Amino acid sequence: MMHSDTVRPFKAYKNMDFLNSPEARSIRVQCELTEPAVRFEQFGIKNTIVFFGSARIQEPKEADKRLHAVEKEVQATEKLTPELEEKLQAAKALRKAAPYYDAARELAKRLTRWSMEIEAPQKRMHIITGGGPGIMEAANRGTYDAGSHAIGMSISLPFENELNKYCDIERSFRFHYFFVRKYWLFYLSKALVVFPGGFGTMDELFEVLTLIQTGKTSKRVPVVLFGADFWNSFMNINALVEWGTISRKDLNLLRVLDTVEDAYNYLTESLESYTR
Repeated sequence: MMHSDTVRPFKAYKNMDFLNSPEARSIRVQCELTEPAVRFEQFGIKNTIVFFGSARIQEPKEADKRLHAVEKEVQATEKLTPELEEKLQAAKALRKAAPYYDAARELAKRLTRWSMEIEAPQKRMHIITGGGPGIMEAANRGTYDAGSHAIGMSISLPFENELNKYCDIERSFRFHYFFVRKYWLFYLSKALVVFPGGFGTMDELFEVLTLIQTGKTSKRVPVVLFGADFWNSFMNINALVEWGTISRKDLNLLRVLDTVEDAYNYLTESLESYTR
């Protein structure tokens, strides 16, 4: 067998074929657990307020453009096809939801300015999102508007792969594993604000409520469901009490609020113990 003085084997941690293999999955998971911890420590990020919500919700002017474009398409056709009718209804729905974009942006801006006034840097609250478009973009944008660093935790998905443009790259992350991303979204959180959303939003919400309800976390985490019209039409949580599947006291785990002012006041009062 011939050998060469110039060809050497890879060290295991430089062997990309191995690191991307099923056998190295535990190493990749460990990287996603460890590397964010290093950067959070580097930037002094110890407390977060997490914003959840739909990636589809657009700011009002963009939702208006989309609706007007679809309406023109409808006017130009002789017959309204099922596909075009569905497209029109989707555009109308997104226009209905668009004000929540502005609300998330304003609330994040106000909370960021409030946090920046906390004297001890280690006690400041940092807004964090899933890093994608929609409500996540709005909250990161509000943080950016306030003059602070917007933090995003994106995940590699076929239809949502990049951080929104308001995220600070040095303080943001891109995950492969959903469960590790969830861990980091909740681990440093001191409050959660949940805007209208779909399956992903509900997944995050109910997992967090379960952790709080079962005592898997000892910290007090206020949970705000923003937008009474949406939440009251979507979810009758009192029915869970009526059927005996949760206790009445579990209703205290969350608060449905409808204005930026109410959400801001409730959150800042609830978080006062962390900032003293």
